[in-house]
Amino acid sequence: MTFKSVMVTGDKGYIGSVLTSRLAERDYKITGFDTGYYAAQAIAPTFDDYPSINKDIRDVSASDLEGIEAIIHLAGLSNDPLGELAPQLTEQINYAATVRLATLAKAAGVKRFVYASSQSMYGIADDTKGELDEEAPKNPITAYARTKWDAELALLEMADDSFEVVCFRPSTVFGFSPRLRTDIVFNNLLCCAYTRGRIEIKSDGSPWRPVIHVQDVCSAFIAGLEAPAALIQKQSFNVGIRNVNYRVRDIAEAVHELLPDSELVFTGEHGNDSRTYRVCFNKINDELGDYYQPRWSLTDGGKDMLANFRKYGFSEADFTGVKTNRLNCLKSLLADSQLDESLTWR
Repeated sequence: MTFKSVMVTGDKGYIGSVLTSRLAERDYKITGFDTGYYAAQAIAPTFDDYPSINKDIRDVSASDLEGIEAIIHLAGLSNDPLGELAPQLTEQINYAATVRLATLAKAAGVKRFVYASSQSMYGIADDTKGELDEEAPKNPITAYARTKWDAELALLEMADDSFEVVCFRPSTVFGFSPRLRTDIVFNNLLCCAYTRGRIEIKSDGSPWRPVIHVQDVCSAFIAGLEAPAALIQKQSFNVGIRNVNYRVRDIAEAVHELLPDSELVFTGEHGNDSRTYRVCFNKINDELGDYYQPRWSLTDGGKDMLANFRKYGFSEADFTGVKTNRLNCLKSLLADSQLDESLTWR
């Protein structure tokens, strides 16, 4: 089945700002849905040539979904620090609002639901026991990870002949977006090196962190739209490159090769970070190989980021302020009383 009318929730975020452009290139009719926490934080021109509903995902209504054939659901509090800022709200936004959206979508006749899940549900894993496939035990240790896993279980239970559900668990994303995030590992290290001349590693560098370029993540979500139901229905896929996992120190060394004049510094303030996981990507590459072919290496993605930094005048203020750090942005909106305690616009 071909879906042409697609809603992207979280379209004004880091991934959504890239995905909407990619979907437009493939002639999809796009509708965005975003509360706008980060809409004003672009560091480069954005693609906005489509209608977008400016609304909290907790307030989605059946009328918002009229005429929509498929949904790519990105919206949510997007990482562990945000999750710990307000665990109860993380439950409301990442879990309850996701299930409500899917329930309304199913009733409205939406045919396919593509969910942006997370590998953080693997939590702490023994790195001596090999790579984790999709069926590996889940050990979510944060509010963010727990809500992602709980939402996956609920969504897959809702799938039936009239409602197709597929869940993608991306590695930690890196790479350039007009609404850049620098609170994720490779982007953080590269931005620190570029603006300060230092690559600051806050752990001991030993944790495993699979990474995937933002363009390759978008390719996975597009595969979720375009692959036949027989390949994706009620399936979860780790998103990454076959046989590619990195330790944090490997990622730092890749940054150092890109910016060799920078200083490599282990601050150790986070001690021995307990979140560590090596992930197997055979399933997505084998079963969706006709639709998903990851192309971006750390080096290529880093060179592209540096070129864009120079083009758009990326600064240390951009790195450390509200533009690229999601937690800093939300705290600023709260401090300015633009958001209330429930992260709702006043």
